[in-house]
Amino acid sequence: MSGPDQQSVTNPDATAWGSDVVADVLRSLGYPHAVIVPGASFRGLHDSIVNHLGNRDPHLITCLHENHAVSIADGYSRVTETPLLVILHSNVGLMNGSMAIYNAWCDRRPMLILGATGPVDAHHRRPWIDWVHTSKDQGAVVRSFVKWDDQPASAEAMVESLLRADQITRAAPHGPVYVCLDAHIQEAALNREVAVPSPARFRAASSPAVPMDTLVAIDQALRNAKRPLILAGRMSRSAADWQKRIDLAERYGATVLSSMNNAPAFPVEHALHVVPPAGDKATDAETELLAESDLIVSLDWLDLAGFLRARTGASQSQKPNRATIVHCSLDGLLANGWSMDHQALAAIDIPVLAEPDTLVAQLLGSSFEQPAARAAEATPAPHWTSRTRTEAADAPFELTQLAFAMADWSDTRDVTYARLPIGWPQRACRFRHPLDFLGKDGGGAVGTGPAHTVGAALALKGSGRIVVGVIGDGDFSMGMNALWTAANQQLPMMLVIANNGSYYNDEVHQERVAIQRHRAVENKGIGQRLDSPSIELAQIASAQGFQAHAPVTNVTQLKEALLAGTKVVEAGGCYFIDARIKPGYAKD
Repeated sequence: MSGPDQQSVTNPDATAWGSDVVADVLRSLGYPHAVIVPGASFRGLHDSIVNHLGNRDPHLITCLHENHAVSIADGYSRVTETPLLVILHSNVGLMNGSMAIYNAWCDRRPMLILGATGPVDAHHRRPWIDWVHTSKDQGAVVRSFVKWDDQPASAEAMVESLLRADQITRAAPHGPVYVCLDAHIQEAALNREVAVPSPARFRAASSPAVPMDTLVAIDQALRNAKRPLILAGRMSRSAADWQKRIDLAERYGATVLSSMNNAPAFPVEHALHVVPPAGDKATDAETELLAESDLIVSLDWLDLAGFLRARTGASQSQKPNRATIVHCSLDGLLANGWSMDHQALAAIDIPVLAEPDTLVAQLLGSSFEQPAARAAEATPAPHWTSRTRTEAADAPFELTQLAFAMADWSDTRDVTYARLPIGWPQRACRFRHPLDFLGKDGGGAVGTGPAHTVGAALALKGSGRIVVGVIGDGDFSMGMNALWTAANQQLPMMLVIANNGSYYNDEVHQERVAIQRHRAVENKGIGQRLDSPSIELAQIASAQGFQAHAPVTNVTQLKEALLAGTKVVEAGGCYFIDARIKPGYAKD
């Protein structure tokens, strides 16, 4: 796949070097791009991609920081659900990118990460630099938060390692994989033929099907339940799967709840989505919904036990809920004991080891008798979206007002929100398509929002969708130089900064601690504020190739900026809006 920097022509020479073998395998596996921060440890592979493959399939995408390279692959896979190739320089590049790798792990994102080490054979190391860039077990740096890692010791072994890595990352449950390439093997001339087989016989297997007895039990539970509830969690971006979820809920008359933690799995305006998407804090509406439900079908719901405990008041996560609980997920296969990202242990009546969309498809495709229609409520309550207010123009310019203004703007456009900030009001969400929102930052990292948006823009270039990331000023300040890659690669996107001049989430934490200890709440901003001096974010964006709007301080200015940005993005450009909002989160 060509890019804006495509200049060279594929070298017709036959494979002659160790790194040429790697390049040939990568092309055979179908990787369109390789996101990199250049480094001498993989200079052999770099040459092979540029001069042996002609910088096509994969095409090099240059970044300014390894964390951004990994996060771009994360953002790309949120759209495509396929892995992107990332190449990191030696141990130092791996350590730089490790935070984003952990974040991708928590997000269950597929990606193939290639690293490199100086020559394992000390005889071939250059003085000093190759020694500090050589590690005895480099994969150990990330082994606790990747699905698999390897360090092949020959050209033939590199072929097998890459085929296996690709197979593992594409298999559910997904996660990043890491392969470390010896610099000397990359740069060694080949004196023999090394076969690069077709990847057709090395594909990832389909995920397991739901056993028939389990399927029957779930069908009967749904039929017998008076108030079944589906918790639609981590599910696919497929439009066909999206429709099947609608069909399933309508078939059994089940109410549905989705989550702001993940990309939407169900249209929030549907009559069966009876309360706003769940956020970090429990709401009275969610508590009431769970209290009424006698069957809960969890479709890979993130932190099921913690969610139920927070909304039922249970004294312990493992205390059984009154309702019968079905939980369909493969996530438990990744628990390794190092990270607690597997969350609390849930009490489950019918466990299902399968991908949730597999369960949905099997239930719909079964020969089970059509369930009887449920009696309609005599006076159904208005849908929550119809009761949602639009913020008054003279209201304080806070996150809530920004959110509703953006909801009005995106209501008549195909917009993909690559990211939304902490505190975003759920009532401002109008998710009608599986790509309307791509989910939160799974690892709770800071600085990934810009690169996630760049990755989404890479995946959606030419789709007609407007890609926009709405992120906090702290997130942007840590990840700001990811913007250069978007401008360099001509990726249409918009970035809107919800700029409250603070690491505000931590102000909230400090306020809680101060109240608990009966100390001065007014000191909560010390060590948190970003306003002395304020950071001129628009100038930073402009310096990296974005068209930047002057800072906006009210909803009228924001609406004007959004319309101006729409024109730029639809014409193929990059646009930046610095929205100077007052600190605070949505109250409902």
